[in-house]
Amino acid sequence: MGFRKISMGVGDILALLGGVAMFLFGMSLMGDALKRVAGNKLELVLWRLSNTPIKGVLLGTGVTAVVQSSSATTVMVVGFVNSGMMTVRQAIGVIMGANIGTSVTGWVLCLSMLDGSRNGWITLLSTATLTAVVALVGILLRMICKSQTKRHVGDILLGFAVLMYGMQAMSAAVEPLRESAMFGSVLSSFKNPAIGILAGILVTAVLQSASASVGILQSLTITGAISYATTIPLIMGIGIGASVPVLLSAIGANRDGRRTSLIYLVINVLGTLICSGVFYGLTIFINFPFLSESASFVGVAFINSLYRVAMVLVLFPFIRLLEQFSRILVRDGGEKEEGETVPFANLEERFIAHPALAVEQSRLAMCDMADKVKENLARAISLLRKYSKSEHDKISETENIIDSYEDRIGTYLVRITGRELGEAQNKDVSRFLHTISDFERIGDHAVNIAKAANEISRKHIEFTAGAGHELGVIAEAVTEIVSISVSSFENDDIPLAYRVEPLEEMIDILCDKAKHNHVERVRTGECTLEHGFVFNDMITDFERIADHCSNIGVAMIELESNLFDTHEYLTNLKRLKTATFSRYFDEYEKKYGF
Repeated sequence: MGFRKISMGVGDILALLGGVAMFLFGMSLMGDALKRVAGNKLELVLWRLSNTPIKGVLLGTGVTAVVQSSSATTVMVVGFVNSGMMTVRQAIGVIMGANIGTSVTGWVLCLSMLDGSRNGWITLLSTATLTAVVALVGILLRMICKSQTKRHVGDILLGFAVLMYGMQAMSAAVEPLRESAMFGSVLSSFKNPAIGILAGILVTAVLQSASASVGILQSLTITGAISYATTIPLIMGIGIGASVPVLLSAIGANRDGRRTSLIYLVINVLGTLICSGVFYGLTIFINFPFLSESASFVGVAFINSLYRVAMVLVLFPFIRLLEQFSRILVRDGGEKEEGETVPFANLEERFIAHPALAVEQSRLAMCDMADKVKENLARAISLLRKYSKSEHDKISETENIIDSYEDRIGTYLVRITGRELGEAQNKDVSRFLHTISDFERIGDHAVNIAKAANEISRKHIEFTAGAGHELGVIAEAVTEIVSISVSSFENDDIPLAYRVEPLEEMIDILCDKAKHNHVERVRTGECTLEHGFVFNDMITDFERIADHCSNIGVAMIELESNLFDTHEYLTNLKRLKTATFSRYFDEYEKKYGF
């Protein structure tokens, strides 16, 4: 008996490893292309619609079926929880769905067993013919079409073809093991549930892909040495082993992020303990004839899906208990973690690999920053009416947070720009980059107004009735233009953005009149120079705030048209005096004119 009859040769081992590499690459290429065809919105759908456990399971199943990896879905969910975008309880339903969704790949791989050995037209349905046709169509779409969507469809087809070639290569490489007594002996040992589960864990921990492990298991069925008694414990172990990349992703996560990653492990361990306990308990009393039969491609796929669905059905009613158990595993501490006091200050690094999520989280952070800017300006203006040191201190604290937002969001946005983004996402990133400094500068001017209020209070400065009235009117107009700018930005409301420039011009006119009137009051002795300095400083701050709001409004309008020329836009707008501009300007002149 030669060596090849009892083991694989070096060439066979290399062929097997090459097949695994092609399998993993094809699965990754197909999953990434499917996401791009879906418009990079799968992740957003998963986040926005997983508000109930049932929806979470269904969406987790669907998204994982597309991305071809339960680990990838769960890592994404860890990011959601870590950034505060999702609760642990919501995440549990998604994780359960991800466990079901990852079994879809096994059914896709069953296509590799289409038999083309018979003559006639049936040969067209063989795996080799199907893979060749899919690869040919895919490469033509990839090389000839200019449309990004069609090119991504080509990537899907190419990924599928590479996946099938990888599967065929693995099956061919392990075929010599059909005659190996040693191989049969090793596989027989896996009938022992403990050994089989451990082997599944180890293989999947190395490959970091449950789908790849199931694919290898399916390819081994060609040897005829894999029985269902061996398959069942291996599949249970594969589920646990897939938790390794999820646990690694939780390094650096906050408490809830770590709880979520552990839940993936807990679900699979509990599922294995419960299902194996019930099944092997029944085998004591019931003889299941199929256990001794050789497993098939379809049989492995069926058992994999059946086990995962059964696991979810058993554990689904106990989602609340699973959440409580995660809190026992990762206990609350007395201290607050970084990022808990400043929502979205720590933008989630895990989302850089998912541009749609990264852009959405940037939008939420920008909106939070804009709200804080508006809130700080309102506080500063209120100090002009009634000064309070505690309110002044709050303004300074919030300004530090706003500065932190600008630094962290700006850095995060620069990292996103290196990724492949859709047209809408590119537009959003451009809008954020063009407006972030304007929001930060409005915050700076709010601090200046608060300092002026402090000086007025400390020096007991009292303005004349005319000066006080002018300040009040301008402050009211500035409050409105900031509110319009923030609302337009947060809601992507372009029609509302058209209101900004007419109000900005009205504020410029009011500020010029107020400065002129105050010079006259100083000249006639109604006000002192000290009054004049403070008054002019505040008017200048109000004017600058309106200018930054103008920049935000222009960015909203111009970027919507894929243009950005602030000078030309403003020149044309004020020269042409459109009907819309004139209507809004007249409205503000009646409201604020003095």
